[in-house]
Amino acid sequence: MLFRIVEKMAFRSLIQLLLETTQVIGPRKIAVTREGKPVHQYLPLSGFEELELGYDTTDIPAKSYFLPYEENLSTWSFIGNDWTQEITYRLQPRVLVGLHACDINALLKLDKVMTREFFPSPYYISRRKNSFIIGIDHEPCQGGFCHWLGTDSVNRGFDLFLTDLGDRYFVAIDSERGFTLLQQVAVRLVTENDTADYLTVRRRIASGFAPPLDVRQLPRLLDMEFDSEIWRRWGAKCLSCGSCAAVCPTCYCYGVSENVSMDFTRGAKVKQLYSCTLKDFAEVAGGHNFRSARETRLKYRYYHQHRGFVEQYDEPKCVGCGRCGRSCLAGINPQEIIGDLLATEVPS
Repeated sequence: MLFRIVEKMAFRSLIQLLLETTQVIGPRKIAVTREGKPVHQYLPLSGFEELELGYDTTDIPAKSYFLPYEENLSTWSFIGNDWTQEITYRLQPRVLVGLHACDINALLKLDKVMTREFFPSPYYISRRKNSFIIGIDHEPCQGGFCHWLGTDSVNRGFDLFLTDLGDRYFVAIDSERGFTLLQQVAVRLVTENDTADYLTVRRRIASGFAPPLDVRQLPRLLDMEFDSEIWRRWGAKCLSCGSCAAVCPTCYCYGVSENVSMDFTRGAKVKQLYSCTLKDFAEVAGGHNFRSARETRLKYRYYHQHRGFVEQYDEPKCVGCGRCGRSCLAGINPQEIIGDLLATEVPS
C-alpha cells in the first residue's frame, strides 16, 4: 500500500474532474431531525459543494448501490412460437466517495458471498468491478460499535482512503487505478510531520470509542444460549417489520418473483431483498412455518450474524454500524442483546 498527501483544494479539483465524465455518489444532506441533527444519504452529486465528508453516518448503507432492494434479473417476450430474453449488467463506471470503514468492510463481507466460486452473482460483480471506492476516516458515530468487531479501520477493499489532517488529506492507495487517478492532481510524498499528524488523528478517533466488549466468545455463547430467556424477552418487543435488515449493510437474503403480463406476451424475473425477521420468511408450501415465533426469527438473525457467518467465513457478518438499532421501532439495540449474552458467560 502506498501513501500520499493531497491538499484539500487539489482533492476538490479531483472530484470536479470526475464529475465531468463519471457518476459520483457521496454523502449529501437531505434533511434534519427534530433535534436539528443533519440527515445524510449516499446520493449522486451534481457538484462538489453537495458533498459533506464530515457526516456522522447514513441511515441507508452503500450496499444499496451493489445489492438494490429490487432489480430485474431478466425480462422476456414471446413472439409467435419463439421467445427472447434480455439480461443486462452494469458496465458504466461510477465513483463512491466518503464511505466509512464499516461500509467498506461490509462490502468485503458481501464479496465473500456474492463472488464465491460456486453460484457467484454476475449482477453484484459487475457493479463492484465498475465502482471506484474512496473512503474516509471519521469520529465514532452514534450507536456504532464497530470497534468491538475490528471494523473501525480498513486495509483493503478501496481504491483511495482519506484521513483528514486539517488542511490536507493523508491518502492510502490500495489499487493501481487509485494511483493513476491521483496523478491528475498535485500530490506529494508523506513527511515525518504528516505521519505524526496522522497518528495523532487515529489516536483521537480510537479514544472516542467507549471500552469495547470482548465478543470473541459470542459464537460459542450463541450455541450455549440457544434456548435462553434472552430471546423470549427481546423477541416480545420485536415488531417483525424487517427494518433492521433493510438498513443492514451486510444482509443479503432475497426472494425472486416472476411477473407475467395478462396477455402472456412478456414477463420479468424480479429479485427483492427480504428479511429473516418477517413472519413468512420460513413459511413453506402447505402453510407450515419453521420460524413462526418472533423470538425465533430474531434469534436466527443474530445467530447468522455472529455464529453462522463465523463458521463459514471465519468472521462475523455484522460490522457494528448500529443502523439496525437506530432504525428499530421497538428500541431493540444489538449492543444490549450482545451484552446480555456475554453477561451469561460463566468464567472458566
